[in-house]
Amino acid sequence: MFEIVNENAKPLAEQVADQVVQLIVEQSLAAGDKLPNEFELAEELHVGRGTVREAVKLLVSRNVLEIRRGKGTFVSEKTGVSNDPLGLQFIQDKRKLAYDLQEVRMLIEPQLASMAAAVATPEDVAQMKGICREIEQMIEKGENYVNKDIELHTCIARSTKNLVVPNLIPIITATIKLFIDLNNRVLWQETVQSHRAIVQYIGEHNAGMASYAMEKHLLDNKRNLEALPPGAFNSEYFTGLIETMP
Repeated sequence: MFEIVNENAKPLAEQVADQVVQLIVEQSLAAGDKLPNEFELAEELHVGRGTVREAVKLLVSRNVLEIRRGKGTFVSEKTGVSNDPLGLQFIQDKRKLAYDLQEVRMLIEPQLASMAAAVATPEDVAQMKGICREIEQMIEKGENYVNKDIELHTCIARSTKNLVVPNLIPIITATIKLFIDLNNRVLWQETVQSHRAIVQYIGEHNAGMASYAMEKHLLDNKRNLEALPPGAFNSEYFTGLIETMP
């Protein structure tokens, strides 16, 4: 299963970490799947348990693995995706950062909607519609629907069937959390109508209109972003958003 570790290459723990990643790929382990225990890995790789422990720590720091106390080591739910891959929490001008994040979404997400319209399956569209209904129900109850909003955009991205795109979503949806404090019914209605239009055109495989609907949705968001109070951009508030990115 594993290759023999080369003592003359990079540090031993790094080599073992590479072999564990190879194991995940070769066995097609999915998020949440459990890995062999520390003793079994050490035996297979012909290294000490301490080295295996160090390699696991490296992979935990890279969001490849997660340790569940009393249960074992598992493939991370966000495999290889850092919470803050671009170091956004270190940028001081939070207002400009919020606007620039929105511009990135404007560059990318209309194209993603177009791509989704070209290849989305009926199952993909059904899932999007289901999420839309959940968002609408949460809005009617006055509940926080931010995570569901992010889930919808993530679903659209995954329906493009592009293997790289889902790993970009935690970056391009960071701005969604900036609208947490918006509770104006007009804005909620805009959200409902925008989501319905985007999903409708994706389901109709109308790439041009799907892109247009997404662009309109993001332009509405940009206007709403400009209306946020200055306090929404203070360092503590924004850092909290970055730390809870999906």
